[in-house]
Amino acid sequence: MTESTTASMRAAIWEGTSSALTVETVPVPEPKAGEALLRVAACGVCHTDLHVMKGEVAFPAPAVMGHEVSGTIVSFGGDVDGREPASESDLAVGDRVVGAFIMPCTRCEPCLEGRDDMCEVFFGENRLKGNLFDGTSRLTRADGSRLSMYSMAGLAEYAVVPVSALAKLPDGVPLEEAAVLGCAAFTAYGAVQKSGLTAGRSMAIVATGGIGSSLIQVGRWAGAHPIIAIDVDDDKLAAARELGADVVINSRTEDALARAREATGGKGVHVAFEALGRPETFELAVSLLREGGRMVAVGIAAGAATAAVPITPLVRRGQEIVGSFGARTRQDLPEVVRMAAEGGYDVQDAVTRRFPLEEAGEAFALLDRGGIKGRAIVVMSPES
Repeated sequence: MTESTTASMRAAIWEGTSSALTVETVPVPEPKAGEALLRVAACGVCHTDLHVMKGEVAFPAPAVMGHEVSGTIVSFGGDVDGREPASESDLAVGDRVVGAFIMPCTRCEPCLEGRDDMCEVFFGENRLKGNLFDGTSRLTRADGSRLSMYSMAGLAEYAVVPVSALAKLPDGVPLEEAAVLGCAAFTAYGAVQKSGLTAGRSMAIVATGGIGSSLIQVGRWAGAHPIIAIDVDDDKLAAARELGADVVINSRTEDALARAREATGGKGVHVAFEALGRPETFELAVSLLREGGRMVAVGIAAGAATAAVPITPLVRRGQEIVGSFGARTRQDLPEVVRMAAEGGYDVQDAVTRRFPLEEAGEAFALLDRGGIKGRAIVVMSPES
């Protein structure tokens, strides 16, 4: 069963020569076995896309960016006989879904071990080459020339997504705003899982953009206290307080380390999250830790950026630094959706700006200037 679709769609194309995006008409992609075609409702505006668009992370152009989507299933890809594939999920045509940016192949060694976040095929084919699992893209221009896909290439009216990366959305969660569950909330959830955070333990978030503000919501859901938000933008800090931060610190005008220790009885935090990927914020996050504390690095850095970490305090105080790119898609994405459905993560509070597809380039330019607090989304059409 399928829903009717048009033969063409609008998509925001990144040419690779600058960070600009150009909206043009291209053919609607066709899913293969194990994949679904979504009519995209909305796509998140994320710094990870921006790193690629600015040339700070290598990726083949031209491409369609966008890795954080919500939408409605239009059809499934069939096998060579045209039959719909058997699926581990209960997904059906017409279902409202969200897609995680880590799309697990389900067959490589990490996937078989339950480490979807380390899927070798996803990172090898998609993140390096702009392909899906079979080594090809589903997207072309009108002239038939290839377009790379960044995750599912969600800055378009339709997107092909492996069913392994989809989760059904309950009716009570708004469809467009739910796009942020596939990266902002999903990444925050994975970071909190890796942090070992438990109720009553302290946490600090350095940089309160889309991921950082999501960490506040997920930390609150986990019962963290106090939750300390650190940024250089007072508007973002005010938003952080509204989301549940107990202490907000402007590190440009205040001594962040002294304030964080004051808020934790002079000991430092149990867990610190770094959500921007800059050397100075990385180093600040490490400095906030107490004895036995753990710093979780979440932000993607530009190029080959490095940070200096004092060795002796790390060793003597038994501290840990761990990286977290995302969560385990098949196991954790349904839990992220459940968290939102139960009120633990408010997608409407997370989304602070909305842009039409024609203004996707302006949305990323504003993000680059630091002009978006929380998360912005690109909405495909009013009827989505």
